[in-house]
Amino acid sequence: MFCYLWIDKKSQEPYILFVEGNNLDHPMLEAGSRKRMKTLPVPANQDLPIETIQQLFNEALDLYRNGTIPVK
Repeated sequence: MFCYLWIDKKSQEPYILFVEGNNLDHPMLEAGSRKRMKTLPVPANQDLPIETIQQLFNEALDLYRNGTIPVK
């Protein structure tokens, strides 16, 4: 599993969850009580932060490409 788009049950706001988010360092990512995963809140009434999403996708993919996260 890499990431997924979901809606928070309490706030009803969408977010992108990065499964190996603990290896990503970005000011917009939130760990909350999770040890391994981080979320990127996506404001429902605003434009998507496309550049941030692309940057995070590439950084997350690099974790798999360079062997930081082993692929089965």
